Amino acid sequence: MITKSIFAGFGGQGILMMGTMLAHAAMKEQKQVTYLPSYGAEVRGGTAHCTVSIGDEEIASPIASEPDYLAIMNSPSLDRFQNMLKKAGGCLVNTSLVQKKPGRKDIVVHEIPASDLAEELGDIRGANMVMLGAFLKVSQLVKRDTILEIIQETFAKKKRDVLQRNEQALLKGYHFLP
Repeated sequence: MITKSIFAGFGGQGILMMGTMLAHAAMKEQKQVTYLPSYGAEVRGGTAHCTVSIGDEEIASPIASEPDYLAIMNSPSLDRFQNMLKKAGGCLVNTSLVQKKPGRKDIVVHEIPASDLAEELGDIRGANMVMLGAFLKVSQLVKRDTILEIIQETFAKKKRDVLQRNEQALLKGYHFLP
C-alpha cells in the first residue's frame, strides 16, 4: 500500500523540512519513499509545498493527484489543495492562521493551532514541528521515535536549545490530538 501526503504553506514556515524529515524517517524504517518539493521563486513568504509518498512497494510516481493526507499551514494552501484530497482523507489545518473551514464534508478535518502551540513553547518557528507531530499521530506512517531520531540527526550540529525546542514542538503536536 502507498500513502501520499502533501504539506503546504508559505515559504519560510518549514514546509519542506516537514516533508524531508518524514521521508528520512520512512527510509530509516526501510520503507519505499518519494519526496517531491515545490516552491515559488520568492521562497520566504511565497508558496511552498511538497509531496511525500510512503509505501511497502515500489512507488511509480511521486505525484499525488489524490493524496491521502494534507497538512495545511495557511489559507491559500487550503484553497489550493483541499479539493485534491481523496474522499475520507485526513486534512490537518493550522487554525492559528487558517480561519475558514474546509468546504468539503467528505474528509476528516483535524484542527491544530500549530502556530499558537509553538508560541506557547517560546518560538513560533516550531509550528512546522507541532504540525508534523500531529500529522504523525493521525497518519501513523512512521514511528514517533524514528522522527525524534531524525530530529537528533538534523539538529545535532545546532545549539542544544534548537534541538530541544524542535523535539518539544514535535511532542506537543503529537500529544495535542487524542
